[in-house]
Amino acid sequence: MEKDMQILHHIRQNPFITQQELADLIGISRSAVAGYIAQLTKRGEIKGRAYVLRDEGMIACIGGANLDRKARGKQQVRLHSSNPVTIMESCGGVARNIAENLGRLGCNTSLITSIGEDKEGEWLLQETKKHGVHISQVWRLPTQRTGTYTALLDIDGEMVVSLANMDIYDALTPEMFAEKWSHIAAAHVVFIDTNIPADCLAYIIERCREENILLFVDPVSSIKAKKLPQQLDGVEAILPNREEAELMAGMKITTIEECAEACRKIRERGVKHVIVTLGEEGIYYQSEDVAEHMSPYPTEVVDVTGAGDAFASGLLYGIVNGESFQRACRLGLAASALTLQTEQSVSPLLKAEQLELAVEQFEKER
Repeated sequence: MEKDMQILHHIRQNPFITQQELADLIGISRSAVAGYIAQLTKRGEIKGRAYVLRDEGMIACIGGANLDRKARGKQQVRLHSSNPVTIMESCGGVARNIAENLGRLGCNTSLITSIGEDKEGEWLLQETKKHGVHISQVWRLPTQRTGTYTALLDIDGEMVVSLANMDIYDALTPEMFAEKWSHIAAAHVVFIDTNIPADCLAYIIERCREENILLFVDPVSSIKAKKLPQQLDGVEAILPNREEAELMAGMKITTIEECAEACRKIRERGVKHVIVTLGEEGIYYQSEDVAEHMSPYPTEVVDVTGAGDAFASGLLYGIVNGESFQRACRLGLAASALTLQTEQSVSPLLKAEQLELAVEQFEKER
């Protein structure tokens, strides 16, 4: 096949591919690729670079994709003792879970993460792809093992302890994200979790600020939240839980008033919107002009794992569909309620019409 036809073939496979990626695939220089692309454009074969046009519906999810193992106690868990459990494996990772949730909600979504060249990683990708998520931007790292996350749950579904083996993300660098920036910049909204290294987080936050890209951040855990830079200008919204918000604000949160003060402190770091998830107490949302404590929707709690990811997914679904932050938060609460009803981190019950119905019902009853 001629070089120009090879280039067209790869562009059809991945419209967001970079010139350097084309050069590496075909075995020619980047400048030679640029020359071929110029000729193809003159001939009308290429109408324009896909990544130049921002897709108003695209959400790029960047961060963790792991194999989740849940061990659920058959009786009350006792520490420092042997506990009878049932074990279930599923696809996990904050960014991956949110990408799958968004795919189930009908959103145009891509996942940017890293996996090992192993059966676990391939299974994760294929399961994620089934739900309409684009996986062409995932790195396969041959010297690394796909990340794993193991949670021990009490008999009532509450987490007792979790164990994370995620060394694979330490291999990511800002330069690797720079190579994929054309794809990231094509998104209407970018979501990142803090599984990726601190220098990568700082790079993405700064570039999103420079290019006015809507950026949403999940701190993931109080330990990983420490990776975030002190200045968060460029972050549209951050979604900490109570513990993560305490760390970010440098204060305890025991009341809604204290939560409001913590949100003010976090916004002083440059974030526009802060949404603190409070478990059974719902969420507290604050921006410069609006603040509201929203109670959760009543539901049967089977398993809390994935409820936070579901909230973020419902929120993002609302944002890309032009909803206000407050109504988007309500869609997030509806997504959480559906996910709490199942043992799976990503609920098969999650559908756009279900979210809309739950919010409409709530608004009628207010």
